[in-house]
Amino acid sequence: MIKVRGLSKRYQLGERSGHDSFRETIVATLKAAGRLLNWSKGDRSNQAHIWALHDLSFDVMPGDVLGVVGRNGGGKSTLLKLISRITHPTRGQIALYGRVGSLLEVGTGFHPELTGRENIFLNGAILGMKRREITKKFDEIVAFSGVEKFLDTPVKRYSSGMYVRLAFAVAAHLDPEILLVDEVLAVGDGEFQKKCLGKMSEVARGGRTVLFVSHNLAAVESLCKSAIFLDSGGLKMIGKPTDVVAAYSRMITDGGAMFADLQEHSGRWRDSSPMMQKVSVMSNGAEPLIIRTGDDIVVTVDFDSATPVKPCFGFTIKTDYGTRIAHLSDYYSNQLSGLAATSSGAVSCDINDLQLLPGRYLLDLWLTDFGQPNLCDFVADACWFEVSPSDVFGAGKLPPTSDGPVLFRGQWSFHEIPTGESSAFGAVREVANF
Repeated sequence: MIKVRGLSKRYQLGERSGHDSFRETIVATLKAAGRLLNWSKGDRSNQAHIWALHDLSFDVMPGDVLGVVGRNGGGKSTLLKLISRITHPTRGQIALYGRVGSLLEVGTGFHPELTGRENIFLNGAILGMKRREITKKFDEIVAFSGVEKFLDTPVKRYSSGMYVRLAFAVAAHLDPEILLVDEVLAVGDGEFQKKCLGKMSEVARGGRTVLFVSHNLAAVESLCKSAIFLDSGGLKMIGKPTDVVAAYSRMITDGGAMFADLQEHSGRWRDSSPMMQKVSVMSNGAEPLIIRTGDDIVVTVDFDSATPVKPCFGFTIKTDYGTRIAHLSDYYSNQLSGLAATSSGAVSCDINDLQLLPGRYLLDLWLTDFGQPNLCDFVADACWFEVSPSDVFGAGKLPPTSDGPVLFRGQWSFHEIPTGESSAFGAVREVANF
């Protein structure tokens, strides 16, 4: 269904200032042609450009569900944009043997001034469907999206969640032979994400082809028949989802253990303001380099900003499969919001009685300014830390991590119920029945 050969995409670094005149456009075009000619002759010292993808070749067979994994900036979204014809490759070829439906970014494919109803028909027309085909699927699309009340409202007034629900419903129900889905599903709530995964599984069972980009590695393993691993624009591995996910997990967890230098970290988002310099995760116990279940730990980030900031620090704890467990941020507590602005320093978060079962965990970090929330530095998979077992219950055993990574401590009790009397639950039930 999809044949990719020698696919490469190059982008120019830096921002354009203003609009070019007709003469400037002609000159720039000639210069670009000259640079590309020099590249083909061996001059590859173009420091003003970056290759988002380089020399990718693979095939996707009919009915295959292909997962695409990799770090932020690895080229996953660029690949889907090239396949969906949103942008053109610098070199290489893509052959498609079927109609393509895509859900890449919130906003892609919808006209903001048109209503939800009008955009459903517009998208169907773009996919080459006849009006009667769209009408046949219309009620099913609306029911799946859950936006019935807002169907005749311009989509520019939709929330991001409503927008993505309708966009996915259109893409999945209008019978494209090839469905492209990016991580945009993360915008929806948990219930809707579950519906989306179920629908993609249904689409795949129907013989259609799906390309699924996600950081949810468990979903990639359960949903996909094969997977590819992109790193720095190159194809690092292709094969069974379990093998590819394992290789990706090893790479991201080998990036830094408990301590990591963030200055040149590959997980930093492209539009970040690079402020965070280092991160550490340590135990407050007798052995700082060994973290055990039940320990008190401290997460510390050193930062250095070009302009003074009032640091607001946050992080997400994930399993090494990418499943988010908890998010901690001073944005919600404002404990440091009264600090004076400063250009450098270290921000720490103390966690008492770490309720994580033994295993390896990852941290996504972000640092912003209480006074300038748009100024933000985000680093995904910044570092990992290992939690070792400890006898927190005094019974010499712990629940298996396979039952879930989070530990809850319960207090168990027992009391006898005299004959003829009811337990507290029974008494409540009797009152409710009365």
